[in-house]
Amino acid sequence: MSSVGIEKIDKIRRRIRACDYLSVVQLFLRDNFLLDRPLSHEDIKPRLLGHWGTCHGINVAYANLRSFFLNNPGYSFVLGPGHGFPALQANLFIDGELGMVDERAMPDYEGIKYICKNFSWPDGFPSHASPFTPGIITEGGELGYALANSYGMVLGHPEKTIAVLIGDGELETATAIDSLNLHNLLSGDKNGKVLPILHLNGYKISAPSIYARKSERELNEMIRGFGYTPVWINGDNPEVFQEALMDEVDSPFYILKTEKGEGGPNRHHEAHQIPLKNPATDAEELEALETWLKSYHFEELFDKERGFLL
Repeated sequence: MSSVGIEKIDKIRRRIRACDYLSVVQLFLRDNFLLDRPLSHEDIKPRLLGHWGTCHGINVAYANLRSFFLNNPGYSFVLGPGHGFPALQANLFIDGELGMVDERAMPDYEGIKYICKNFSWPDGFPSHASPFTPGIITEGGELGYALANSYGMVLGHPEKTIAVLIGDGELETATAIDSLNLHNLLSGDKNGKVLPILHLNGYKISAPSIYARKSERELNEMIRGFGYTPVWINGDNPEVFQEALMDEVDSPFYILKTEKGEGGPNRHHEAHQIPLKNPATDAEELEALETWLKSYHFEELFDKERGFLL
């Protein structure tokens, strides 16, 4: 029997659904954000910019880690400046962190309208992390530095625990792969803990990632060679994720394996950017988008008067 409470698991699932829904709405809609009426072509943004493919995995990792480390004041989550920013912004919005830097982005109905309409919109929010993002270090658009920055954050701070989510394409960069050596240099009582999480969703843009082509044994041996203990989290089940976090192993290196574009109409490389290209003009794509959004049952997660029901 699982040691993870049913109520805790339900809360994690609800949060993931809410953030997935907000991620999709940020990408596509300029009106009708709660689907108060049938979706129309006029509700779609005239130009669709952003990336969906990795959003679900980001939301899975963020929700599970936040729940597990909820009472740990030294915990932080690190994400590189890559694709999937709608997911990060959805989480920052729900937690009220975005509202701390912009009072128009409070986690209420007006805030939903504000962040969703203004995502990838003139004078609004960029499609990637920017200096406006709470907690941002820099905006250069170059992948690979998240792990090194995480080790820098724990240097001389034994009270800190940093979970860093690394894309499987991101780990192909020289900086990211070389940063794995920092584990051997900075482990010890004088420094904090870094928890690397490889998001193995199989694809980078339109091609399989190198690590997706490796066998589980090959990947495990590579990770062990850097001094970590590989811990696999297969799928998006919060119960599995929480049990992996509770499993006490030395120097864990988590491998979160989810499908790219999970939850959406397309999978793998087709989900990298915008999986439905023309819902503003194509009736079938508009219907597919409406079906996709309704699958999250956002009406169970948010009420105009009471706010988020998470």
